Amino acid sequence: MQQDEAGSVAIVGAGMVGVCCALELQQRGLKVQLFDRKAPGQETSYGNAGVMARSSLIPFNNPGLWAGLPRFMSNRTAQFRYNPLYLLREMKWGLGFLSRARTSAFNETALALDALIRLSIPEHRRLMQAAGASHRLREDGWIFLYRSAQAFAKSRLARDVFDHFEVATQELDQSALRDLEPHLRPIFQRALWIKDACSVDDPGQVVEAYARLFEARGGVLVRREIAAVQRDTQGLWQLRGLDGSATPAHKVVIALGPWANDLLAPLGLAAPLAFERGYHQNFVATPGANLGRPIYDTAGGYVLAPMEAGLRLSTGVELTTRDAPANLAQLKMTEVAAREAFPLGARSGTEWLGCRPTLPDSRPLIGEAPRHPGLWLAIGHQHIGFSTGPGTAQILANLMVGENCSIDPRPFRPERFIA
Repeated sequence: MQQDEAGSVAIVGAGMVGVCCALELQQRGLKVQLFDRKAPGQETSYGNAGVMARSSLIPFNNPGLWAGLPRFMSNRTAQFRYNPLYLLREMKWGLGFLSRARTSAFNETALALDALIRLSIPEHRRLMQAAGASHRLREDGWIFLYRSAQAFAKSRLARDVFDHFEVATQELDQSALRDLEPHLRPIFQRALWIKDACSVDDPGQVVEAYARLFEARGGVLVRREIAAVQRDTQGLWQLRGLDGSATPAHKVVIALGPWANDLLAPLGLAAPLAFERGYHQNFVATPGANLGRPIYDTAGGYVLAPMEAGLRLSTGVELTTRDAPANLAQLKMTEVAAREAFPLGARSGTEWLGCRPTLPDSRPLIGEAPRHPGLWLAIGHQHIGFSTGPGTAQILANLMVGENCSIDPRPFRPERFIA
């Protein structure tokens, strides 16, 4: 084996997770190539609300899910829609997801996600500084909005969890909310300001800035769709492109998000991923009406975030097949609710649809694949891949080079779901 091959790593997937893995491994002195069929940050990482928050330690399958389950299963809410046939086909995943909403499993997940988020956010600040993207960062948190005092009271579980993990928050009455966001319409009785949060004004541009930093430091970015990864008789991994090309590498990192199983299934390594799809629509800001930070309307089921291009309205979850045709019903529902809350202007651009790959315990897989030395996984980040890319990269790099991790990597081990 040649020396350059022995130290080479090929990363498949140039979203936030893949780009961060490339930067981290490059920093460890490894020769890194980054592959994607599109430019960096143009898939799932492009369309999120740009929020990086410690409040994201609470996944969708938490103990509070049980009270809302009958309403969610009605398939009429803006927060959650589903394809019944898909849910029936993925019944094992669904039961596993629900079983992790019990308190003991939730506590384990919340502890792990909190550690991953706390590891990631300072790294984001460092990377943005190095990549010349700090101007995109806002450090003023985000706000959970409640349309009634009763709805706020029902959020007690989440507030208790935030208090337990020492997430900085501030409860707001109508007057305090008006002082903070004066252009919101007065339909919200209470609010919770999550101060332990930051956001960016263009998630896709942040990923692109990180990718430019990777290239400036000598990394190689390849626009190529990889059709298969295979190990040859000499022990090298071969990345087979749709164009017939073959690229050798000593180690491979799969960071393909919802497309990961396309490469893993032929190796007998398919992960139990479901697809929590989500939509967004950009809007022109109405003259004189500004939003200082992202807001989450808990009743309306949307996040509205100020972006460089205007205001981005992001929906909740649509559980269906990855490649199913777009169903804009959820986006239309959230637009109605958002216009009740804020004076939105005209729509800008086209609707966007992306997939958030989610494992039954809402924790990503980070580590070496079982039975396949040299094949590494960084997949399954559900709604927080943009937030936790740098922390994921640090864990993976530490494991790959045999160094101690600053947080416990065991909650993310691939063996949880891959025998």
